[in-house]
Amino acid sequence: MLLFSGVCVLFFLSCRQVSNPSQIPVVSRPPQTTYPMPPAKIAGPEMGWVVANTQHVRLADSRNKVVVLDFYATWCEPCRESIPHLVDLQRRYGSKGLQIVGLNVGGAEDYEKVPEFAREFRIQYQLGIPDPDLEDLYMSDDASIPQTFILDRNGVIVKRFIGYDDSLPAELESAIQSSLEAR
Repeated sequence: MLLFSGVCVLFFLSCRQVSNPSQIPVVSRPPQTTYPMPPAKIAGPEMGWVVANTQHVRLADSRNKVVVLDFYATWCEPCRESIPHLVDLQRRYGSKGLQIVGLNVGGAEDYEKVPEFAREFRIQYQLGIPDPDLEDLYMSDDASIPQTFILDRNGVIVKRFIGYDDSLPAELESAIQSSLEAR
């Protein structure tokens, strides 16, 4: 039993490594089972991400906005499929208080591909690399990508999506609309 526990711990830790993109599970369609929502977590005040100019942005700075955190990698096909919809949502709802943030978890070799990725998809929302603590907070129970979280104006998780398929855009937009309307 102790050996099995040790193997499980090593397996979990290896799934969190981003030095090899093949270790990150990619989900092309949301799982059929319903995942329980993680406990209502609020990121610590300093947790955030680093943007291209090495500026650190804190999630806490987005209070009073509905925030969509999209964990992705440039090489992830379902992630790539989701991007045009996220770009459209930011365009349509940004002035109403929506802030989409793309957080690259594809590993160090993927970070240099982000500027071209942003040009290819005409991404106008912020792209960054998450702090390890922020990534662990949101993805510690499942390292699959894409993963998209909707946070209300107080920074509390409203909805979580794992994977991407044709049903997701309507569900995502509905959850965003509801969050924007709530005050």
